[in-house]
Amino acid sequence: MSSENEHGDAGAGGVEGAPPEQLALIRESVRKARTPRAKPRTWRGAALAKELPVARVLVDKGVLHLDRYFDYAVPEELDAEAQPGVRVRVRFGAGRHRVREGRREGGGLIDGFLVERLPESDYSGPLAALAQVVSPERVLSEELLGLARAVADRYAGSLADVLQLAVPPRNARAEQRPSPAPQPPPPPPGAGSWQRYERGAAFLEALANGGAPRAVWNALPGPQWSEELARTVAATLASGRGALVVLPDGRAVARVDAALTALLGEGRHAVLTADAGPEKRYAQWLAVRRGSVRAVIGTRAAMFAPVQDLGLVALWDDGDDSHSEQHAPQPHAREVLLLRAAQDKCGFLLGGWGCTVEAAQLVETGWAGPLVAARDQVRAAAPLVRTVGDGDLARDEAARAARLPTLAWQAVREGLRQGPVLVQVPRRGYVPRMACAACRAPARCRHCSGPLEARDGGALCCGWCGREESGWHCPECGGFRLRASVVGARRTAEELGRAFPAVPVRTSGREHVLDTVPEAPALVVSTPGAEPVAEGGYAAALLLDGWAMLGRPDLRSGEDALRRWIAAAALVRPQSAGGTVVVVAEPTLRPVQALVRWDPVGHAVRELAERAELGFPPVSRMAAVSGPPEAVADFLRTAELPPEAEVLGPVPLPVTPAGRPRRAGAPPPGEQWERALLRVPPGRGAALAAALKAAQAVRMARGSGSGSASAGARGSAGARGSGAGSAVWVRIDPLDIG
Repeated sequence: MSSENEHGDAGAGGVEGAPPEQLALIRESVRKARTPRAKPRTWRGAALAKELPVARVLVDKGVLHLDRYFDYAVPEELDAEAQPGVRVRVRFGAGRHRVREGRREGGGLIDGFLVERLPESDYSGPLAALAQVVSPERVLSEELLGLARAVADRYAGSLADVLQLAVPPRNARAEQRPSPAPQPPPPPPGAGSWQRYERGAAFLEALANGGAPRAVWNALPGPQWSEELARTVAATLASGRGALVVLPDGRAVARVDAALTALLGEGRHAVLTADAGPEKRYAQWLAVRRGSVRAVIGTRAAMFAPVQDLGLVALWDDGDDSHSEQHAPQPHAREVLLLRAAQDKCGFLLGGWGCTVEAAQLVETGWAGPLVAARDQVRAAAPLVRTVGDGDLARDEAARAARLPTLAWQAVREGLRQGPVLVQVPRRGYVPRMACAACRAPARCRHCSGPLEARDGGALCCGWCGREESGWHCPECGGFRLRASVVGARRTAEELGRAFPAVPVRTSGREHVLDTVPEAPALVVSTPGAEPVAEGGYAAALLLDGWAMLGRPDLRSGEDALRRWIAAAALVRPQSAGGTVVVVAEPTLRPVQALVRWDPVGHAVRELAERAELGFPPVSRMAAVSGPPEAVADFLRTAELPPEAEVLGPVPLPVTPAGRPRRAGAPPPGEQWERALLRVPPGRGAALAAALKAAQAVRMARGSGSGSASAGARGSAGARGSGAGSAVWVRIDPLDIG
């Protein structure tokens, strides 16, 4: 049967013997199609590159005991593409006994970056070969590598983890598209509204002339800050250099983006935010890396943007929590930009309506100069600030029975005649937490000590265990009356809507953040940081429950409350236009007085002086070590800390309730952890970070012997310990130290 078919096919084809060959080709194609795709070759027996046959590679292993370079052989076929800065794939984890034809084999494929090419290796044994050059695009420059190493050393982290933050994931389609041609430098901009500041015009002139001025900028209230930032970028571009601006959120990025486009036109700057999508963001990043674009604005991920010939780094509102990276090693954008300013010898601008203690320290030490306006300019731009303290509330019958004191009601009524009114509430949601009406001690559950809440105005229940509480009395003063300690934004909006039924009420918070509101009269209830911008400015603003923000058990509570108040008050019209701000807080407190006088710089300077006396950050350097008690004790016992290091604690951490989101470094739900604070004097921060990094590396190396991986190596600075496998979390410069 087979023979007859072959002959018949031969006659039809006209060439004898052709059908069997075609059938063999078909069978071979089918066999190859069914075979799985081959993995990258081991290059067994392949010739090596004639020049610089060794590649030094940083493997993508975010564990501290592997925070070093590894050498690989470069096959001749990959010689042209294997250039410093490209992405590669290598085999990692092969044993010494797995050597064939002079090459180490085995291990799993892992990504990495080729750092440099060498004529020979320091390693005496046989080398594994580069498996693959992922892309010929050189994404890792020497400057970016040096910055990433400096950040890793400062925060006791691994270089691979920092590069995960610095270099975005590859997108092949974005790499294949060419970047636009670079545009010539624009002309120097005019001073514009910078003339309101005593040294504003001189700062712009220094940037335009190629200088590297360094300043801490206390911005005047109002919307001009975005245009003023755009002018600093334009002045830097006019000198033929690049500029980088880091902003706290996408709304701020959009404002500066619009200001830059209006000032310079399209194509002069790149925007790097997570909202852009992976392909667009990588294309923008490549345009910056290739030198097509010299100006970059973006959120905290943009702090590593590879701007060529950097002339200015700028940061807006450095006290905002969003500037602190949540992934290991959790660097802060301010510190990264300070490292870049020192590394690239470029200009530096730290701006905001408020002033952090770290910013005041830069001026106090002489590293940066103040960029402020005269007092007459401040008074002309700021609204009128009025206070409502405990004495006023005690005498106010309306405040005892309703949500707002009489002064606040009057400010709302007067403001609604002129335009929108902003109401800042320090908590989102509806459910109010309760406190004693007499002494304001928080109402706690008798079973688990959780906070008592009044859900929808009904019976009291615990926010942790859910038990109802019917016979509560205050353990501090014996009182039986309760009051809402912090009422959420939705509850406040509901009450204001009943009080002003003809006025529209809008809310802005985590679920839905408004960008702008029209100039028409309306009530805008917002949580701190989510305040929308009103066209023409707000007619009035109410800052409620100020004592709740000031009473937080944290070193930065006063500084943070003042920063949030000033950010909201800066959106209000000047006093000359009728702008009024009412803050419900004790008027004798320092942050409240700083708000009334509009003097955030003076408040920061006094805070800095007090922290210097007490040895608190930023005068001292501090680190937090947290974990199970036995793991923390073992870590502190084995770590070779500097002689000047002072160990504070350890003390128990609050237990994370079940069902609640877990913050980075917080205990798992139901587990009891402890935290110790380590403090060193100025100048010894690098020694402390090196000691903590070495101790973590030892723990991780011991844990890896049993096959355990680092605990959250990508999402935190934790590591599995030896023995019980307990995690220890290390953070340099923790934001909250109590």
